[in-house]
Amino acid sequence: MTGDVSPSAGPSLGPGPAVLAVDVGGTDTKSALVDEAGVVREILRRPTPHDGARTGERVVDEAVEVAAELRARHPDVVPAAVGMVVPGVVDDERGVGVWSENLGWRDMPFADVATARLGVPVSLGHDVAAAGWAEYQLGAAAGYRDALVVTLGTGIAAAVLLDGRPYRGGGLAGEIGHARVADGPDCVCGGRGCLEAVASAAAIARRYTAATGRPAAGSREVLAAADAGDRDAQTVRDEAFDALALGLSHAVALLAPQVIVLGGGLSHAGEALLAPLGRRLDDLLTFHRRPVLLRARLGGDAGVLGAALRARSAVGGAPGGAP
Repeated sequence: MTGDVSPSAGPSLGPGPAVLAVDVGGTDTKSALVDEAGVVREILRRPTPHDGARTGERVVDEAVEVAAELRARHPDVVPAAVGMVVPGVVDDERGVGVWSENLGWRDMPFADVATARLGVPVSLGHDVAAAGWAEYQLGAAAGYRDALVVTLGTGIAAAVLLDGRPYRGGGLAGEIGHARVADGPDCVCGGRGCLEAVASAAAIARRYTAATGRPAAGSREVLAAADAGDRDAQTVRDEAFDALALGLSHAVALLAPQVIVLGGGLSHAGEALLAPLGRRLDDLLTFHRRPVLLRARLGGDAGVLGAALRARSAVGGAPGGAP
């Protein structure tokens, strides 16, 4: 197998059952082995397999291979459960990936198939919800009762935490990326003017390329060009920040979160995102509770750490329920 290997990383999860965590992304899949002391022994990153209607089965194949590889390298760690988190619409209770627009599966019974292949309980959850739970338990949202943890990457979605508990809404809560905030462009969901189509990291690069004919590798390149005085880049950036502030203002009006934690690729801009976004929110909010805006603390490991917490919860070894 090929891919990146990372040594122990991130915060300790504390004592509990040893588990395997799998965070399936549109591009890469991260897998982590956590021992009984809560130490992340190793994180492996592999390209997520794309195989049309068989992508779900291939994802399980990959998890089986990674589990064997990690067990061989760490024979003293015997996972009691597996936490797997995937994008799209997820039915946590049935363990089914209902739909993923980017990876193409429909009604994939991940939990049942992976449990049969791996021989231990597999708990399935949503990737953004898991990342949000990790930020709430171990990262930037710790200490707040009401929080939104928003991922700004290829897409946009939020983990909703109310009164210290995750709110999933049958697997559909937090899909703020598909709220309409503009007249266009078209969105992959079939809608038009969705937040994700205007303000995601992928959309910023895509819209800049469409406006200029100059390919942009990513949102970071567009933001740097805007700072350097590129007017096309400034227009794309400002429209994205305006749309993001509008979308978040609606969430604030509805849920009154104490904190909004921003993760994903676009969050790497740091204060170059947080400061102008905060000013825009101030302009939109009146009597509402003004949330603290923070950058996610766990970075790209939030999803796999959340998957580990989910696995532990499945066998009674994690506090506060499952993400």
